[in-house]
Amino acid sequence: MEDDALLAATVAQLLREAGYAVDVEGDAGSALVTFEIEPEDLVVLDVRLPGMPGGGIELCRRIRESAADVPILMLTAIGARATIVQCLDAGADDYLVKPFHVEELLARIRALLRRAPTALPPRLTVGSLTLDPGRRVVERRGRVIALSPKEFSVLDYLMRHPDAVVTSSDLIDHAWDRNYEGYSNVVPTYIRYLRRKLSMPGEADPIVTHRGAGYSVTSETG
Repeated sequence: MEDDALLAATVAQLLREAGYAVDVEGDAGSALVTFEIEPEDLVVLDVRLPGMPGGGIELCRRIRESAADVPILMLTAIGARATIVQCLDAGADDYLVKPFHVEELLARIRALLRRAPTALPPRLTVGSLTLDPGRRVVERRGRVIALSPKEFSVLDYLMRHPDAVVTSSDLIDHAWDRNYEGYSNVVPTYIRYLRRKLSMPGEADPIVTHRGAGYSVTSETG
């Protein structure tokens, strides 16, 4: 949620290329409505966000009042100590002064997601599959499997819900975003891509299809 439309679009694209689903709003009022309708796993706010007295800092405060656990990262062109203190006192978990390096932004986002109360350990293991979100590496029986950012995002979400049935809608919400208007069979397509890459001849398929319900990664994967 950023007041500079070009910067917001650039950051959103970089995050999507890194495998994240991203919703973008250009003013604080719309951002608050969006968050209340569909709570996010992490919020990135600009301090000078229009549409609300107090801008991004007030929006941070309101989000924190309704969601005590969601990680919040503040972006600010103002490196003054007083502004940083205001951000942290309003409930922000971290801040980044503009201009910033994309690598640092991504690293801070990964760190915040790791520290979130609902986060699983940084290294996820389900059956014979291991996924390292920080290094963005997937292994099966010691062999490294190269995945596209979207394939990684789909597998990451499935592995964060081991043995649970995850619906196609859940995967679209978390691996794409709420504005996704692409083709309807995108989830089965990516599940098929994953199956081709995750299994060698003779190995069990790590992804189970529950017809009419969704998909799961089982801890019984051989």
